[in-house]
Amino acid sequence: MKKIATIITALFLLVSCDETFDINRDPDLLPPGQANSTIFPAGIAGLAGAQGSYYALIGGFWSQFWTQNNTSNQYKDIDQYSIGTNDYQLAYTAMYDALNDIRTVKQQAAEQGNTKYFLMATILEVEASQVLTDLYDAIPYTEANNPSFLYPKFNTGKETYNLMIADLKLALSKDLDASVGDNPGKDDFIFGGNMTKWTKFGNTLLLKLYTRLTEADPTLAQTGITSLINSGAEFLDVDAAMTQFEDAADRSNPLYETDRRQLNTTNNLRASKTLYSYLQENADPRKDQYYGPGNPNNQGDFLNNATDLSLVTLKPTTPFYFISAEESYFLQAEALVRYYGGTGAQAKYDLGVAANFTKYFGATGAATAAPFTAAGGKYAFPATGVATQIEAIITQKWIASFPGNGYESFMEQNRTGYPKVSAVPQSSESYIPGQFAISVNSQTGDLFPKRIVLPNNVKTRNPNAPALKKITDPVWWDVN
Repeated sequence: MKKIATIITALFLLVSCDETFDINRDPDLLPPGQANSTIFPAGIAGLAGAQGSYYALIGGFWSQFWTQNNTSNQYKDIDQYSIGTNDYQLAYTAMYDALNDIRTVKQQAAEQGNTKYFLMATILEVEASQVLTDLYDAIPYTEANNPSFLYPKFNTGKETYNLMIADLKLALSKDLDASVGDNPGKDDFIFGGNMTKWTKFGNTLLLKLYTRLTEADPTLAQTGITSLINSGAEFLDVDAAMTQFEDAADRSNPLYETDRRQLNTTNNLRASKTLYSYLQENADPRKDQYYGPGNPNNQGDFLNNATDLSLVTLKPTTPFYFISAEESYFLQAEALVRYYGGTGAQAKYDLGVAANFTKYFGATGAATAAPFTAAGGKYAFPATGVATQIEAIITQKWIASFPGNGYESFMEQNRTGYPKVSAVPQSSESYIPGQFAISVNSQTGDLFPKRIVLPNNVKTRNPNAPALKKITDPVWWDVN
C-alpha cells in the first residue's frame, strides 16, 4: 500500500494506511483543549506532508523545475500529463484527513471563544482549501469534514473562493485579546504561538486569494486588494513554514522523504532545461544550489544519454513553506504595480529576490542578490510597463518556488502566462532560456495540464461529485 508521510507532535513522519475519505471526528466528544494540544499539530503536519510530497512532486514537473530521469519510469504519468482518476488518490484523501483535524480545532475554538485557535485553524483551513480548489476546481467546502454529511456537496471554484475570503475576513476580525482558554505554544509548529505573525499570515493569504482573481474577477481583486492595503494590514516578512525536519528516516522533509528515502534512489529527478537554462543564462548562483553537476535535460526527453544530466538537489531538512517571505513580497509588489502605479513595487520586489538568495547563501544572501537587482543587473526591476513588471515579479516567484512549492508557480503560470511559452522546441537554437515547453512525451498533444483530475475514490463514493474534467480543462479563474 502506498504511504503518506506526515509529522505529528513528536515530529516523526508516520505512515498511514487509512484510505477512508473524509474521516470525521466529532469535537463534542473531545475534552476541552484536547483539539488544541494534540489534533492541531497533527493537522499542521498532515497538510505539510500532503502538500510537500504529492503536490510538490507534481508541481515541480509542471513548473518545469525537473523532469523524469531518462532511464526511469517512476513519474512517467506526471511527465507525460497522463495523471488519471486512479493516480495520486491518497494526496486528496490526505489533505481532507488533515483538514478534518484543523476543522475540529476550529469548531471547538468557536464554541469556547478561543479566538486565537479560531484564527490559526481558519488560516490553515483556507490555505489547504486554496491549494485543493486551485488544483481540482470544485471541492467540498461547506459540508466537508462534517459528520452530519455522509456525502458532502461540492462547491464550485468560484463559490469556494467567496467562502474562503469570507471565512478569512471573519477570523481576522476577531479580538485576539479577548481569547478564552489555552494559548498556543509548542503545539504551533509554524510560529510557536506568535499571534502577530499569524495575523500577518492571514493578511498575506487574503492578499493571495484576491491576487489569484486578477484575470477572472478583476473588480473583486482590485477592491479586495486596495481595501486590504489601505486598511494598513501588515504582511509576512518571515516564512510561514514548518521547520522541524531532521536527517533521519521518517523525520525528513516530505519531498525528500518521498522521492529519496522511500524510493531508495537519487536518480529519478533530473534538471529541466527550462529552469536550468534560465539560471545558467543569467549566471545565477542558485543554479548550483538547485542542481548538481552535469548538463540540463531537454524537458521530458527520454532519448538522451542520462549519464551526464544534472540531478535535482533535495535536502532532508528543507522547511515546508505554507507561504514564504519572498512570496509575500512578490504578492505585495504585484499589487503595487497593478493598483498603485508601481509606487514601492521595486522595493518589495528586491526584498523578495534577496529573501530567496538568503535561503541559499545565508548572511551573504542579500549581498549576493544585490548585483542582480541593481540598475543594469540581470534581474533589475523594469522602470516602466505594467506587463513587463509583472513578468519580472512572476518569473522571480517561479524561481523562488523551487523545490517544494512548484504547484503554486504552476498555478501562477496559468493565471498570468509567465514564464512565457516557447514558440519553438527546446532543441532549437532559437529557444529562449526559461520559456515553457510541452513535454516531448506529452499525451495531450500541444496542450499543457491545467488541473489534476478528481480521484476515483471520490467519484465512486460521493454521488455529489461533479462530472470528470480533462486534465487540460482550465479551472474557473484561468481565463487566459
